[in-house]
Amino acid sequence: MEEKTRNKINETKLGFWKWAIGSVIFRLILIYFPKNFNLSSRPEVSTPVTSLRRLAEGYWLKQLSMSPYAGSMYHGSPLLLSVLGPLTAIKIEGQPNHLLCSLVSVIADFICALLIRATGRILQTAHGQNLKSLGLDTMLEDIEILPSGDIAALVYLWNPFTIFTCVGYNTSPVENLFAVLSLYGASSGIVPLAAFGWVIASHLSLYPVVLVIPVILLLGYCPDMPPRKLFLQRNLQKTGDERSTKSHIQHRPLTNKPAEATFFWWRVILFFLWASIWIAYVLILSAISVKEYGGLPEMFKRTYGFILTVKDLSPNIGVLWYFFAEVFDFFRNFFLIVFHVNILFMLLPLAIRLNHRPCFLAFVYLAISSMLKSYPSVGDSALYLGLMALFVNELADMQFSFFLFCGYVGVSLLSPVMHNLWIWRGTGNANFYFATAMAYACFQVCFQFFLEITQTDIIESNHRELSERGKTVTPNASTKCTQITRSNIVGNFISS
Repeated sequence: MEEKTRNKINETKLGFWKWAIGSVIFRLILIYFPKNFNLSSRPEVSTPVTSLRRLAEGYWLKQLSMSPYAGSMYHGSPLLLSVLGPLTAIKIEGQPNHLLCSLVSVIADFICALLIRATGRILQTAHGQNLKSLGLDTMLEDIEILPSGDIAALVYLWNPFTIFTCVGYNTSPVENLFAVLSLYGASSGIVPLAAFGWVIASHLSLYPVVLVIPVILLLGYCPDMPPRKLFLQRNLQKTGDERSTKSHIQHRPLTNKPAEATFFWWRVILFFLWASIWIAYVLILSAISVKEYGGLPEMFKRTYGFILTVKDLSPNIGVLWYFFAEVFDFFRNFFLIVFHVNILFMLLPLAIRLNHRPCFLAFVYLAISSMLKSYPSVGDSALYLGLMALFVNELADMQFSFFLFCGYVGVSLLSPVMHNLWIWRGTGNANFYFATAMAYACFQVCFQFFLEITQTDIIESNHRELSERGKTVTPNASTKCTQITRSNIVGNFISS
């Protein structure tokens, strides 16, 4: 029996590596296509903040002893400019342009997938321990639990959005890598690594700063823990006449209240200490890099100020570019505050609701940020869709999944068509392309809505099941318990 289990595990590992290496080879093949299908010029793939073409322009200005932020081309990190800038200038004869930068994106995607896989394994281990603490581990004997870590990593690697982003010559793969690195470090309890990933991700893209709440919860508690209600329902006692053919199960009042999960404050304090150290390093290196071009105030104005003020109104798959192109200047600052504060308003309620699921909370935060950020791209969607697969066991019964899949595919196909009709053929107008952006935003909202419906259904089914256990059941109750669906069992940890 042990040999069969080992063989099954080995086959899973072999299958993962085969598909993972295949995704890397597929990316390398696409890199050699002429001009990478012109994906670097697609507004769905590259944005004014993530475009490597703009980074190359900023590096060229810096080589001419000019400010890399001169004009309105580059708006990224000076550290990223120092690392990737020299690679954009290296030309290899007989090889595609910017080959080295494309290889960096491939490596970043592969490492990011490995980190997602490792995080998924940590979550599954914590999940098994929590089931054991609740006395529900015997219910999983006849139920197949999918390897969520492997599935999430492969979903991220083979997601068309991820592939387009990797081949599309932009910095999104690097930004996604550091965001996942922060979650992996927090899940595994490596405080310096979690602080480093969070600081660099926030420095590169600003919006990952919201991940500080899930990271704190991951370090303070654990990657996954049951809500307190389940501890109050875990002790069951059999009563009834031994001669009867039926057994009765009723709740037994807890004489000793189970110990709740303790919060490790020292880890959180250590995290902020390491974060302060990394922030100091980043600011010092950035100050050295831009000391001749206005210093840190100029950097903040050209990077974070550019993101928050939405000065570039070139088309993208978001909705802010069209809105601020039409709004009166008198109301511009008001609506800037409304759109950005809208993200902040959601942080605290979600943190209270999902405090026992920090990784799931991080996934929700990233999904919301990708909808409301100033310059979104498909790389943002690729990240949260990959993290969503970490919860494949819980979301196996998610409703309207086929509808959402068709919606994402339809928007992906219509967006370049509408952009071509508007920009190149001149037979359309901005409303054509903005309609696809609105549809994309609507499908993301529907995705969050159906996700909440799925959680509610799981919670109701769990409460119904627990209430039925308190009533009279037949001797075959143990058999019935093993027939519970996978989402109902793992969904216990979503409810609170």
